[in-house]
Amino acid sequence: MNLKIVFIAFAAALAGFLFGFDTAVISGTVALVKAQFDLSDAGIGWFVSSALVGAISGVVFSGYLSDKYGRKLMLIISGLLFFISAMGCAISGSFTELVLYRLLGGVAFGIASMVSPLYISEISPAHVRGKLVSVYQLAITAGILIAYFSNYWTSVVHQDGGMDGFVFEFLYKDEYWRGMFANEVFPVLLFLGCLLFIPQSPRWLMIHGSKEKAKQIAERYKIEYDQPVHKEEKEQMNFFQLIRGVYKRPMYIAIFLMIFSQICGINAIIYYGPTILNEAGFTLGDALGGQVTIGFVNVLFTFVAIYTIDKWGRKPLLRFGALGVILSLLMISLMFFIGGSFDSYVIVGILLFIACYAFSLGPVQFVVASEIFPTSIRGRALTISTLFLWVTNAIVGQVFPMILAGFNAPLTFLLFALVCMPGIWIIKKYIPETKGKSLEEIERFWNEKF
Repeated sequence: MNLKIVFIAFAAALAGFLFGFDTAVISGTVALVKAQFDLSDAGIGWFVSSALVGAISGVVFSGYLSDKYGRKLMLIISGLLFFISAMGCAISGSFTELVLYRLLGGVAFGIASMVSPLYISEISPAHVRGKLVSVYQLAITAGILIAYFSNYWTSVVHQDGGMDGFVFEFLYKDEYWRGMFANEVFPVLLFLGCLLFIPQSPRWLMIHGSKEKAKQIAERYKIEYDQPVHKEEKEQMNFFQLIRGVYKRPMYIAIFLMIFSQICGINAIIYYGPTILNEAGFTLGDALGGQVTIGFVNVLFTFVAIYTIDKWGRKPLLRFGALGVILSLLMISLMFFIGGSFDSYVIVGILLFIACYAFSLGPVQFVVASEIFPTSIRGRALTISTLFLWVTNAIVGQVFPMILAGFNAPLTFLLFALVCMPGIWIIKKYIPETKGKSLEEIERFWNEKF
């Protein structure tokens, strides 16, 4: 495999790492922030989902701006926003201030969630595009795992002490949730440094008339591409054509995958993992350790997706993964319902759920959504589909603690399982296989079929 392309994909995928870290770091802070600011369940829901509201804002404008100014610039902007958010959360003087910086961080990972897989898909050879776009999801899972380690390490440092000085006292001793947020600064700086060495997408340059520069970059990095849609076609594309024209089928497929990936409850477990494990009888310290185990399984089974997605295809992974997710949710619900000594088996059900999600819905949603649209509309189309991801994510993040408190754990996870069941039929009937096809071949497929 071309090592230059691997580095470019790695650099862009670091946006996914920050996305994952920022998403998961919240889990270790929920109980601490709730106690410090005396928050209700609705207040905690807002603390968690505020970043998701910011993500919706980031997605809304990132598609248009990435189409106009380029994918690389938007990745740089997301990195700067991640930095400001991490530092701001660490030094926030009030709950309102904390939420404002969480909103800003949400804008950052809203941009990253759309632009990073889009950019990787445009620079990747067809025969390994699934693998390289899946690296983005691997980076998300790695970010989640490192955030769990970071939270656990911060809690240990808080208990043991061992360092002196104002910064340590402020971040890691008195209110150590601040240190959990501050730790994100280090990967942010790595991301911004790597972005200095990646090129613009030659496909993006082509549709903006910079054919010579696109050719030079393609030759230097051995990037394969065909002639894109003619510029006049690009200008004629509008929102209504995306949802009603030739590309309505891929548009609906992308929206379905984004919604399905969230209504299964993945981020309820990521955000509220310690809370869920507390319900099963684990202490906060044990729960944070359990989150590290969840993170390991998430990373491990994402490697399964990377290894198989360009061999088995996208559709088989989606079908088997969706079935496994539903069965795992039913198992979690049953273990909570039986209770007693069976509460400890909740973690087994959660690990099975994470494993099934990690080799299927997690990476494949981004792979399929980033490859089924033509270059000329890819940014705007991904904006719309990713917007649905974040809206659904925000709703789940907001209502989950209220559902858990108002009903109970067995009914909550049973509800997740039930709403997911129609997804298996939709995957089987409507999603085409795109394994091994160039982006231009996929575009021609839609034009010829519809």
